[in-house]
Amino acid sequence: MLFDSSLRKDLSRTFGATLVVILTIVLTIMLIRTLGQAASGRISPQDMVLLLGYFALAYLPTLLSLSLFISIVATLGRMYRDSEMAIWFSSGVGLSRFVKPVLRMSWPVLLVVALLVMFVWPWVNQQSTEMIERFARRSDLSRVVPGQFQTSRDGQRVFFIERATDDGRKARNVFILTRKGNSESVTSARSGHIDTSTDTSFLILDQGQRNEQNTLTDEKTIARFESYQVQAGERVREGVESLPPKTRRTVDLLVTPEAPALGELTWRLGIALGACNMLLLAIGLSASQPRRASNWNLLFALLAFVVYFNLINLTTAWVGGSKVGMGTALVLTHGLAFALALGLIWWRDHGTHLSVGRGAPVQVAAT
Repeated sequence: MLFDSSLRKDLSRTFGATLVVILTIVLTIMLIRTLGQAASGRISPQDMVLLLGYFALAYLPTLLSLSLFISIVATLGRMYRDSEMAIWFSSGVGLSRFVKPVLRMSWPVLLVVALLVMFVWPWVNQQSTEMIERFARRSDLSRVVPGQFQTSRDGQRVFFIERATDDGRKARNVFILTRKGNSESVTSARSGHIDTSTDTSFLILDQGQRNEQNTLTDEKTIARFESYQVQAGERVREGVESLPPKTRRTVDLLVTPEAPALGELTWRLGIALGACNMLLLAIGLSASQPRRASNWNLLFALLAFVVYFNLINLTTAWVGGSKVGMGTALVLTHGLAFALALGLIWWRDHGTHLSVGRGAPVQVAAT
């Protein structure tokens, strides 16, 4: 049918253009943020491009939902302004008739959103979390560049070495300045190496001395040693059960009765259900007056999108905090949104100002 094919074609073109624009803006913002994190030493510069790809995949479900929502509102809104809707309404086609072609065009996008949020989202979070934590858990000695002073991750120690092996685990002529509370110490050693045989990494110094001074009393202590042990890294990687809920598979969340896991599952289901509800809401929110050359309907629609997705995050926090059950949160949030979307479409269909072609007379204003 001409009605279905023309509408799907317009929606597809608008959706593609909107997705490209939104992706460009979001990727630019994420690139700036990632560059800042790399410059501050929170992530590895070598992993920056890979992390940017992970972040893009993580945000893709929301971006697809937003692009689909905007494309529907913009396309139908243009049809209102160009009086195409008046022609369809006068032909006996109500607003509810637009649901079928919109769904036929949108179901692949909705399927991709569901697959991304259920399967790709936890994998992306797990990979990015492991990459960031692996870089953050590097030993302090591995951060040091030979011939340069380098501050440890906690900011309490300053390292200097003359030369080191390629793997960063052994060094020669080590210098360590440590400040902790009212104590300041200087430790120097002929050599040092990393010991990772236990859960915590230690820097083993050989043949050196330690000078410690109390900054309040100026009391000094000098000690020489053949071997000295300094903690050089945090606890090595823990078990999978210690990972945050966003990194766990959806199947694992289903069999975990804990509140944080149910909260994460509520968010994933909420994103998928929210994309479907926003599709119906977009049809009802696209109505505009042809004689008003404004985009207020689009602004109100975007406000509704922001409010809805903030409600999804709010109910996620409630479920994660054991304030409300997952079923109750899903029904209240998405059930009410679905009822509101259907009610809005019904009201647009049966409203007096959109009753053209349903027995109501068409009045032409005098000019």
